Amino acid sequence: MIIVTGGAGFIGSNIVAALNEAGRRDILVVDKLRGGLKWQNLRKRNMDDIIAPEALPAWLAAHGGQVETVIHMGANSSTMATDGDDVLDRNYHFSRMLLDWCTTARVPLIYASSAATYGGGEQGFLDREDLEYLDTLHPLNLYGWSKHLFDKLVMTRREGGKPLPPVCIGLKFFNVFGPNEYHKGPMMSVISRVFDEVKNGGAMRLFRSHREGWADGEQQRDFVYVRDIAAIVIWLLSLREGVGIYNVGSGAARSWNDLAAAIFAAIEQSPRVDYMEMPEHLRERYQYYTCADINRLRALGWNQPMTGLEEAVTDYIKSYLDNEDRYH
Repeated sequence: MIIVTGGAGFIGSNIVAALNEAGRRDILVVDKLRGGLKWQNLRKRNMDDIIAPEALPAWLAAHGGQVETVIHMGANSSTMATDGDDVLDRNYHFSRMLLDWCTTARVPLIYASSAATYGGGEQGFLDREDLEYLDTLHPLNLYGWSKHLFDKLVMTRREGGKPLPPVCIGLKFFNVFGPNEYHKGPMMSVISRVFDEVKNGGAMRLFRSHREGWADGEQQRDFVYVRDIAAIVIWLLSLREGVGIYNVGSGAARSWNDLAAAIFAAIEQSPRVDYMEMPEHLRERYQYYTCADINRLRALGWNQPMTGLEEAVTDYIKSYLDNEDRYH
């Protein structure tokens, strides 16, 4: 049995899809579907059961001997979240419970960290794991802080010689996009948010630059396709030992203007871009550059190419967004 927390969410449901494609159906999804269309992320999938997060401790007590691996993607992933108690409970305390259980049961744990732990990027985007380096990072939002707190818990236990699961791998995801993100509302990728409008003749709106030396729309991000994320997680299931935190991105920084060009090329239209003023409350916290250094992931053994921006955007649009059924 493989447990996938957040398995009905964006990244989690793509991992469930990849597991199915690898022939696995013995999957326990831990998530809440609530109202809306989130259930559609799992409509095409095969799994053993779906339970709520609060039911997991009792399930583990009764069935924990069946568990092969825990893939922990569940979280409050909104970078705009303001309820500190909720974020701490869901992103730190629940993760700590899983870490403790996997340690005792000797079950591998693969968990989602985030590039949001890097804050403004003043220390770069090197996925160093030592506490001396981690202590220099200052996340800019509650979500990033909660993920950083858990990363430091894992590394504190490692540096202190305390027990950990045989495999305990944290993945710092950068700007992930792809199918099944539609329930995320304002936290969807820009591609999802603008597609219908630009296809119908609208312009893509990007923030003006408010920093000297950066032209409008030339702020850069590491955009990574969710299918690459899922493939890396499936590959990690083959590990038998190892503790670490690794960047997961494309390894290339591309501008918002590049993204706009890729979107319009995929729908065979000439680019239309309007630049808008950035809200003042964002200007001091806005990241002008992110790029994943994935050398350590490569050294671990991941040798597959990452999907380039233009190829990924074209696949996302032609295979999903521009179809009646947008789900993977």
